[in-house]
Order: sequence, then structure tokens, then C-alpha cells
Amino acid sequence: MKKILISDKLADAGINFLNDQADIQIHIQTGLGEDELCAIISDYDALLIRSDTQVTPKVLAAAKKLKVVGRAGIGVDNVDIEAATEQGIIVMNTPDANATTTAELAFAHMMSLSRHLPIADKSIRDGKWERSKLMGSEIAHKTLAILGFGTIGRIMSQRALGFKMRVIAYDPFVTAEIFESLGVESVDLETLVSQADYLTLHCPLIEKTQNIISAPQLAKMKKTAMIINCARGGLINEADLYTALKDGKIAGAALDVFEEEPPKDSPLLTLSNIVFTPHLGASTKEAQVAVSVEIARQVVTFFKTGEAVNALNLPRVSAEQLKKAEQFMMLGNILGKVLIGLTTSPVQKVEVALFGKAAEVDARPVSVDVLIGMLSGQLSTPVNRVNAENIAKRQGISLIESKCAEAKGYLSLIKVTAHCADKAVTLTGTLLGDHHPRLVSIDQFEIEFVPEGTLLITRHDDKPGVISAISSVLGRANINISRMQVGSADGQQQAMMVISISEVLNAALIKEVCAIAAVHSITQIVL
Repeated sequence: MKKILISDKLADAGINFLNDQADIQIHIQTGLGEDELCAIISDYDALLIRSDTQVTPKVLAAAKKLKVVGRAGIGVDNVDIEAATEQGIIVMNTPDANATTTAELAFAHMMSLSRHLPIADKSIRDGKWERSKLMGSEIAHKTLAILGFGTIGRIMSQRALGFKMRVIAYDPFVTAEIFESLGVESVDLETLVSQADYLTLHCPLIEKTQNIISAPQLAKMKKTAMIINCARGGLINEADLYTALKDGKIAGAALDVFEEEPPKDSPLLTLSNIVFTPHLGASTKEAQVAVSVEIARQVVTFFKTGEAVNALNLPRVSAEQLKKAEQFMMLGNILGKVLIGLTTSPVQKVEVALFGKAAEVDARPVSVDVLIGMLSGQLSTPVNRVNAENIAKRQGISLIESKCAEAKGYLSLIKVTAHCADKAVTLTGTLLGDHHPRLVSIDQFEIEFVPEGTLLITRHDDKPGVISAISSVLGRANINISRMQVGSADGQQQAMMVISISEVLNAALIKEVCAIAAVHSITQIVL
């Protein structure tokens, strides 16, 4: 039974969907402060929020069972994603569920600005009839400039093209093929602002986009240009915007979002050439239902299949891809555990190579499981699919992936190499019957063994008597040997042995094995 805490108001449709799940138990408690949330969060596997709940590092540290934070909506300014990643907690949102609603509001603001609708309404209410003063302009054949060409920006572009506008956009993460397929011209930021008749913002608020529109950009705009922001407060420097509007450097603006919400005492409130809405981007009945149902479905899908749809701190992998990669991920995890046991100094780089059938699956889940195998138990922080790459980077470990369709002698192979300052260690593993893991080589030694239980791996002189000497030490200690495999390498006088034993050796017994003259090294690995 998975327990879900809903701490902000969600539409009934989303709550009803969760209640219909046999293995889900929900608890609704809204209006929680940080301390109140910390006091109860440890009982829950998932937390569903809107924009009111603040998911701070303190809350995340208290969330001992939490696997996922689900944001019903697109903005996650109220979630510390870095802290969630450190704790191995997935953060997901619903970026497309309210896309149409937000795009429509931005378009409404553009139309409103073009025809002075708020001023015209007030004028009539004041008993005036100012037709000549309120002369507007058509949007047809004007240039709509879109900053951020994700789902909302693309919807906005299609609406504008329907109104016979010219549409240009700036988004360094979107390919030229996407722009071309939608009939939109891709430009750089300077061209975007200088050619805009209307500039509409549809990008996330991150370090690179903070104040992306400020004095230098405003200075390049036409005096007749207008700006619309229905994305995030902080994308526009409001002090610079105030100066540009007051001095007539641009003609107008419409804001649905602000640096501080509500915008108390903002000088922008004193201007007549700007209009405001109170963060209404997602505020339609349709959008409220859509985001609530979508986040509910995403969380249930994650618990049932492991697929993290719209995860912000985990690469997107479909349930089908995960299922296809599952056995190779398990093998990768085992290889990582054995690999770290065989290293004697910090790992600087890990190479993961997939061959044969293994090369048909997404490499990233397999590589991540190699890292999980290596890092688990080495640190105080739990390591999982969410934080493994982040922890590896912090430890100074880089990751390199490769694939090859051919697997010599096998249907599938996974080869992992740990590069350390003093040496490199390489393991190769396969699956027998697609389910049974086998390690088939360690470095240059071809040695096939079953990776389970407690293993002793020795390097010793390749001569008679060594195996019996090691076996004698184990026998005197009443340690049972269930499997033993010995491998040699071409042109070397050394051999390698892997022994599966019934219990973990203490330090004294390991020292006794090492004391055998022909033994060069011994490693004990518990899987």
C-alpha cells in the first residue's frame, strides 16, 4: 500500500482517480507550514502539490519514505530540486496539461494590448467616449517573437500563424527541424527582441534565464513593441521594465507573473501602459482538472511500472524501455558491486559498453545501475536512479557509454571498466537464458562464475598446490565452498580464482589466506 499526501487543493477528478486505485491510500491536508509538513511527511511515499506548499531541504530531509514529489502544473519554484535529487526523490510536473490554457491567456493579453481593452472598459465606466484616443492596431502581419519554444510556445505560434502573423522564436535547445516543421523562424536573442512587435515569454526560470529581459534587451526593442509574460516572475527585470515603459522605450506590457507575488508597492502599478492579471495562466476549469488527473496518473504509473513521466531530475525512460532493459540493469548493478570491490583507489572514470542484444536497450538505465552498484554502501546517502549520476559527479567520477551490435561468443555482453589513478579494472558479464547473470572475465582473465552470495577472488601464482592450500584454510575454519572457478591469462604466470563461500571471512582468515606464499591478492565481495 502506497501512501500519498495531498497538501494543496486538487480537482476532484484527480482525487477520484487515486481513490479508485486498490493499492493507493491518500490523505488530504492543506495549508501546512514547513514544521507541520516535516512532522508528518515521513509516513508518505508521495507528495502531491500545487504552488502553495514549499518543499524545502528541511522537508525533504524529514521525508524518510518519500519517493516522488508531484507538482500539478508546470512551475516548480516551490520545490528544491537539488535537495530532492540528493535525497533520491523524483520531482515531476505536468508541463503540457495546462499548456493550452496558458497560451490562450498570453494570446488574450496580446489582443487586449493591441486594442487597449482595459483602458477602454474603464473609460466607458467613467462616462467617457474616447474613440480617437483609443486607436488600436491589428496583429495581422505583425511579428510575434516567442522566447522559449516548448509546448506553450509552440501552441502560441500556431494560434499566431492562424491570425496571419509572422512568428520568430529563440530557444537554443530546440532543433532546426522542429522550427521548420511548424513554420517558425529560429533566431538568436538579439534578433528576437529587435524584430518583435510583440514579445511573449514561455521559458522556465533558471539561472540562465533570470532577468533574461533587462535594460540591454529593452533598449534594442521597437518603441511600438509590447511584452507579455505569462511564464515566470523573474524572467523580466521589473525595475528596467518600469523605466522602459515610463520613458516610452517600449509601448506596453502585460504581466501575469511577478518577481514578488502579489506585487506589493511595485512602481509598475503606477503606469497606465501595462496591464496585470493575478497569475491566472492555469486558471481555467479545464486546466485544473487536467493537471490534477495528469499528476495522479503519473504518480500511479511510477509506482506500478517505475516509469517517471515528466521527471525533472531523472532522464525520461518509458515503461517499455525499462522492462526491456530490466535484466541488463540487474546485471549492471552486480558488475558495479564487484567492480568497486576490486578497486584499491578512488575511481575517476567508468566506461560502460553494451554488446549484442544488450546494445538494443537504452544504455543510460544500465549505466546508472552500474553506478548504483558501485556507490551503494560507500556513502551515507542512499543511492538510487535519481541521484546516482549526481553523486558520481560529486565524487569526481565521469561516465562514458558505448554500444556495439556484435558480442563475440555471446548473445549479449556488458563490459564495465573503472579507471583509477593506479590502474584500470575491467569486468565483463552476460545473461544466460536472458535471466541468469554470469561474469565471464576479470581484466585479462577469462573466468565464468555465478555472481551471488559471498565471493573470494584471488590472484596467485599459476602452479600446483595453491588451490589446495587456500581450500585447507577454509576447511579448517569450517567454511563451505559451494563453487570454485579458476581462470588463466595468455602469457602470464598468474591465475585467478573465484570461490563462493558459505559465510563472510573475518580479518584473521583473510590474513591467513594472504600469508600463503603464492597468493598475491585476495578480495572478498558480498553480493
